[in-house]
Amino acid sequence: GSSGSSGNLSASNRALPVLTLFTKAPCPLCDEAKEVLQPYKDRFILQEVDITLPENSTWYERYKFDIPVFHLNGQFLMMHRVNTSKLEKQLRKLSGPSSG
Repeated sequence: GSSGSSGNLSASNRALPVLTLFTKAPCPLCDEAKEVLQPYKDRFILQEVDITLPENSTWYERYKFDIPVFHLNGQFLMMHRVNTSKLEKQLRKLSGPSSG
């Protein structure tokens, strides 16, 4: 056995911002939102939080009438619908000044 580095992930992958989706089932709007996010999926890590789980009861109280709710890197971004221009802007800001 080789005690090796699990080195399949590129380092750039780790620098991706985390988009947190607060969701519960069923949630047609959440499904819709995820479809809208498809083209962007390589630009962030999508982390889904099921607000009905006991450990997420804080979020449930806060967001039960507002899902889907999106946080980007822990900061509130948007709710109900995906605002793609807002998302683009924030992703650009996070990825730093692009050359060109």
